[in-house]
Amino acid sequence: MKHKQHPNTPIHFFCDDTPYFITAAIYEKRSLLADEHIKTKLLELMQKCFQEKGWTLDHWVILDNHYHLLANSREGKYLSKIIQAIHKKSGFLIAKMTNCEKPVWWNYWDDCPRNEKEYLVRLNYLLNNPIKHGYVTNLNDYPFSSFESYLGKVKRAELVKQFCDNPEYKELEIDEDDF
Repeated sequence: MKHKQHPNTPIHFFCDDTPYFITAAIYEKRSLLADEHIKTKLLELMQKCFQEKGWTLDHWVILDNHYHLLANSREGKYLSKIIQAIHKKSGFLIAKMTNCEKPVWWNYWDDCPRNEKEYLVRLNYLLNNPIKHGYVTNLNDYPFSSFESYLGKVKRAELVKQFCDNPEYKELEIDEDDF
């Protein structure tokens, strides 16, 4: 495991064959991702950039000013390159479509869940984010999340049990004041 720290940025760990929980934010919490077309293009770009480096993008949610991902690394050293590619390419698109001032992206934070419990807490947090931020009251109603595809893979009863068995997602604090 390697880590690297730049001034004024979070520490990033580079681990092979490891799940990652990643959060990235728009500079000054602007709602630059509010447009559905931008969200769709951002997801396509994320999928492409992770795939190019052999990572799997397992779960995701894109909100109006930030996103959360759960991905599995093949080679951890590519994390920064993946995020840089996503933010550089999407930054141009977002700036063009919204006429916003730069910078578009603020930063990203990553965490490697150490066990299945930590993974499920972060997954529940990610899936519940549209409700947490008041976008919807039913997770099925939010199209910019992997919730629907995940629900298609697991039985509804299993998902309900997952949320009930791992309620810590409600107390999980992702330093949103940092973005």
